This record gives sequence, structure tokens and C-alpha cells, in this order.
Amino acid sequence: MLDLETVIAGYKGGYFLMAGDDGSLSWYSSRVRALIPLDERFHISRSLKRALAKGEHEFKIDGDFEAVVLGCMNRTETWMTEELYSIYSQLNAAGVAHSFECWVEGKLAGGILGLVLGSAFIGETMFSARTGGSKMAMVGLVEHLRRQGYSLFDAQLMNPHLATFGAYEQSNAAYLAELRSAIAADVSFLPRA
Repeated sequence: MLDLETVIAGYKGGYFLMAGDDGSLSWYSSRVRALIPLDERFHISRSLKRALAKGEHEFKIDGDFEAVVLGCMNRTETWMTEELYSIYSQLNAAGVAHSFECWVEGKLAGGILGLVLGSAFIGETMFSARTGGSKMAMVGLVEHLRRQGYSLFDAQLMNPHLATFGAYEQSNAAYLAELRSAIAADVSFLPRA
């Protein structure tokens, strides 16, 4: 298994971990990175605004980190493995990985798992336990990152779901420059008391 220093160094270098079809972990990079905008370009659909306006949700950080990781593992298609589960759990204990969760009526509705490096949030995966759960978590997370002074929300690879939020692609060279700058920032993911 990879040690935490190696994992953190890899992410600081612009790489991310994924398991292949055989379950073995490999480092990946991409010519383009998908980023979630933290400014006015972030888009919330009308239906999602209506769902949030009901006020039936609550956002939590690490309310049930394990359930979020397991939710991401227990899907029909997933690249999450037991080894990654162990790595993320260790990163969470070290304060590097966190889950941002949406709870509705006292139950976990969805969540996002990611690593924090300076003012960069590197999104690893997300899941929904009920319709719209991960979307509501995404909105809450973006609002949280703005409040905390984050400058970069890396979603790694573009997909249609991310595009609905206004996600855009950036060259790897530009991403690495932004990442270096973000890592140097002194911000906290957890709200200060």
C-alpha cells in the first residue's frame, strides 16, 4: 500500500489515483483538467434552486465520512477499491481528506469526497443516496469553499453531470500553475470556531 507522504506528494504534483479494471492502483494525469468554477460561472438549475429553497437539507463536514466512501464504492460502476478506501480513511484521519455531505430528514442524501491542499479542493468522487443528494452537496460545497477562501476546485475529468454546474476544462500546464499557487495559500477547510 502507498504511504500517505507519497499520496500527498502525488496530488501536489497534479496526479490522482484510480484503480484499473484489475483493481490495481495507478497514478493518472490528464492533458486537460475539469474545474468547478467558484465564481459567478457556477450554475444552479431552477429545479435544484427549488429543492434547496425548501430548506429540508443540512450540510455537514465529515458527518459520516465512512458512509460517503462506502456510498461511492457501492455503485454499479466504480473505480473505488478497498485499498483506496483505506488510503482515504488515513487521509481523513490526517486532516487531508474530507467528505462534504447533504443530509435530509436526518439521513445522508449524498456527499462528495475530496482532498484539501492549501486553497485547493481536489474532488475525488460523489454519490447520491436519494435523488439530487449529490447535486445539493455540490452547491453547499461551492458555497463553503467560497466562504473559506478557496481558489481551486478540481474535478479531474469532465462529464455531463459536472458540465451542468458550469464546469470547464483547463490545460494541464495552466492547472499546475494554479495548483502550485493554491497549495501555498493558508486557508482552512474546517470553519474556524
